[in-house]
Amino acid sequence: PWGQMSFWGATVITNLFSAIPFVGESIVTWLWGGFSVDNSTLNRFFSLHYLLPFVIAGVVILHIVALHRFGSNNPIGINAKGPQDTISFHPYYTIKDVVGIAMFLLLLAMAVFFFPNAMGHPDNYIPANPMQTPAHIVPEWYFLPFYAILRAVPDKLGGVLMMFGAIAVLFVLPWLDRSPVRSARFRPVFRIFFWLLIIDAVLLGYLGAKPAEGIYVILSRLATAWYFLHFLVILPLLGVFETTKPLPKSISEPVLATAKGA
Repeated sequence: PWGQMSFWGATVITNLFSAIPFVGESIVTWLWGGFSVDNSTLNRFFSLHYLLPFVIAGVVILHIVALHRFGSNNPIGINAKGPQDTISFHPYYTIKDVVGIAMFLLLLAMAVFFFPNAMGHPDNYIPANPMQTPAHIVPEWYFLPFYAILRAVPDKLGGVLMMFGAIAVLFVLPWLDRSPVRSARFRPVFRIFFWLLIIDAVLLGYLGAKPAEGIYVILSRLATAWYFLHFLVILPLLGVFETTKPLPKSISEPVLATAKGA
């Protein structure tokens, strides 16, 4: 755990809280358990990462309760109108889930046994040295898009707010996208902007792994602007002005119509 990149990554991330006015420095000292990242910090973060899986397990239980109470969604976003619109969980979804889990475990095994360093950083094989800052601090790959947003803003507090805002905007998505049609199958314009968002997120991930200089900073700012523009402007406008395709009356209607035609 005390690799050079891990040490400095923890230092950078915890120092983000110092941008909070008045209480920021006290929060950082409290997180560290001292005046720098040390063994106390490692113990605290290890305990946090140990407890989080139990929190996730609790959320899974809540998900199952909600599933049994309200039912599941479907790819076309239409509520079930009767028995003809539903299928039993077994064997259809159990077999589907087994195949999905097997594929995921296969990819995980390939990464673990054949490419263990593909998503890491070589600097983390260097023992942590508090007196020597790495030339380029890079977080884990799944943090890279948000890291690019953080560095795109020249002000420290502004960068922190934008980074956390990029996550917080996902929590208010149901209030931003007010379209009565829930499935992208019947929203051709929304589908175009969806793929543009995917490209933008991949671009942010790429830029987060690059040095914060030159063209990389300019592209990060443009990609960050598009990210927030998509959620705060484009989605609400699409819900009002987009002309959608006609919806089927039920989930089973397209299937039964095809069967009759055959």
